[in-house]
Amino acid sequence: MSDIGEKTKEIVLSSKDLVAGYLPGVDILTGCNFELHKGELVGIIGPNGAGKSTLVKSMFGLVEVRSGTVELMGEEITNLPAHELVEKGVGFVPQNENVFPSLTVSENLEMGAYQLPKQQVEKRIQAITDLFPRLGERIRQRAGLLSGGERQMLAMGRALMMEPTVLLLDEPSAGLSPALQVEVFENVTSINQTGVSIVMVEQNATRCLKISERGYVLDQGKNAYDGTGESLLNDPNVIKLYLGTLAQS
Repeated sequence: MSDIGEKTKEIVLSSKDLVAGYLPGVDILTGCNFELHKGELVGIIGPNGAGKSTLVKSMFGLVEVRSGTVELMGEEITNLPAHELVEKGVGFVPQNENVFPSLTVSENLEMGAYQLPKQQVEKRIQAITDLFPRLGERIRQRAGLLSGGERQMLAMGRALMMEPTVLLLDEPSAGLSPALQVEVFENVTSINQTGVSIVMVEQNATRCLKISERGYVLDQGKNAYDGTGESLLNDPNVIKLYLGTLAQS
């Protein structure tokens, strides 16, 4: 791609020596470093309890950072509340409870753009349904009646309503059938192709790395390996320790 050099130069989101956790005296992240370049799709993989979700939540202000720093476009944002980060152009899609089941698809999307004037909200809904035509087909349907893949689509659509420059995804394929997982990964790729820089935490490590430009392997709260998605997929140590036979799937 012609803009690889640009991506390498411009860091849109980063963490340095990040230490964070949920309980006093218990650190989940123990000095984690991370960089997301402009336009990239970066995957974060690792064993259960490695700190993958904690990393994205700490960068989004949902978990207290005890030491280290988080920067967005060169501005320190460490421990800023989530609503301020949304205003600065960061979107976040949690793993669980990421839609309002009693509200319609349209109402869910509107909830993602509560700060925008009504006219802009309508334009953003049109843009989201252009990206995800199935949401347009179900625009008046309650979210609780959607399939698992459609709910993830809606959750991502709602996070895109404020036109974020960075999108954080926490386990977007969790609990879905293999066919729906493929659909979710296709949706993630489509979003990235619109220019949104994406960080994706995933348990499905192999498929995550296959669509990621770069990847990080976390273990015990810090970096174990990092590199291009392709290089990590072919690294004997990563295969042995983290991918196993899934690397051949």
